Amino acid sequence: MGARRWLARLSFVLAGLAIVILGVFAGLSSLTMLAVALAAAAVSLAAAYVFLSRRGIVRWLSLAVFVLAPIAVIIVYAFRNLLWVAIVAAAAWLLASITARRALAGAQQDWRMPEHPAQPPARHPYLIMNPKSGDGKVGKFDLKGKAETLGAEVFLLAGPGHVDVAEVARTAITEGADLLGVAGGDGTQALVAGIAAEHGIPFMVISAGTRNHFALDLGLDREDPSTCLAALSDAVELRIDLGVINGQTFVNNASFGAYAEVVETPAYRGDKMSTTLDTLPDLLHGHRGARLHAQAEGTQLEAPQALLVSNNPYGSGDIAGLSHRARLDRGILGVIGITVSGARQAAGLLRGRHATGLKLLTTQQITITADEPQIPVGVDGESILMSTPVTCTVSPGALRVWVPRDRPGLVAPKPPVNNRRWRYDQEGQESQGRA
Repeated sequence: MGARRWLARLSFVLAGLAIVILGVFAGLSSLTMLAVALAAAAVSLAAAYVFLSRRGIVRWLSLAVFVLAPIAVIIVYAFRNLLWVAIVAAAAWLLASITARRALAGAQQDWRMPEHPAQPPARHPYLIMNPKSGDGKVGKFDLKGKAETLGAEVFLLAGPGHVDVAEVARTAITEGADLLGVAGGDGTQALVAGIAAEHGIPFMVISAGTRNHFALDLGLDREDPSTCLAALSDAVELRIDLGVINGQTFVNNASFGAYAEVVETPAYRGDKMSTTLDTLPDLLHGHRGARLHAQAEGTQLEAPQALLVSNNPYGSGDIAGLSHRARLDRGILGVIGITVSGARQAAGLLRGRHATGLKLLTTQQITITADEPQIPVGVDGESILMSTPVTCTVSPGALRVWVPRDRPGLVAPKPPVNNRRWRYDQEGQESQGRA
């Protein structure tokens, strides 16, 4: 606690130093520097919104403005011999932010999920592997051969034709499998995880998918999926929650509105970036997609353009569902609702949790209705057409996950810089001592 208190003090000193540098070396020009920087930031944010919400020549002109605005700031500072002042002051602010986050970082037991003995040992582990997932990671890392060497039975989703993964998993349990695992995408992981939870047997995650977000949150190595097989010989057990949407399990998130509409587009898998850029203009202007309404334990979300429901909340106020979830065992859903009607609200999203167009909450159940009988939903990145109303719940501690004891991806989450807690870390403990 003493070290955290000194880090908090150091962050205040560095923040003050940044202001002093501007005041001493820039004088009254520091006001001009601030005005130019704020103007450029506003122009860049407006240009970014126009780029996402328009097509044709206007889109590419806005991209040019977005790129040129910060360059213009650098040129202005350089002509006034203030560029070095801006760089040094910015470095001090950056160091202040880093030390503030270190001061706010909790102890390890605050963010790590409890680990339990992986007992009894699995006598008949059964692994389902998709050789096409992740551009062929199953073959590239010889996952089948390595798993069989460790005593696992492996089923390859090689076709021909469609393979009912759920039926494969259920048949394996009927024939004596006492552990299920999947080397594939998050959607397949969720499907088999639900079956493992239903039968109370442990589940293994092998990071052979494209995104492997579930593996990321479990601390697994996403670069070398063969390391995940260590759970067959030296494992610990995590008891984590499962999200449930209209009776179907999900391990990451269910997305509605703009994101779900993008995922539904047939060209999405082939060219995600171009498809997203082509679809967003209609979505942001309300020309596509159903009008949504959500209710979560008394809280109403009216007409959000994008809605993300996650199995436990993402860290650091993430509004895109791309960051790390350090805990998957809190028994809650994270809900992010976004409403953007113009450049001002789009720019406001940078304020994070305090943005005007952003609604963040946690709940154990949320119901989404729409002005259409069916809506597309992105469930762990797979588009599904669902009848409304759509209900999302959480099943606490439903899944026994076996992971390697040594996991390289375990990283403490970055805490948000909360000014009140920041000041408490600097002064609070001394105040308690005086009391």
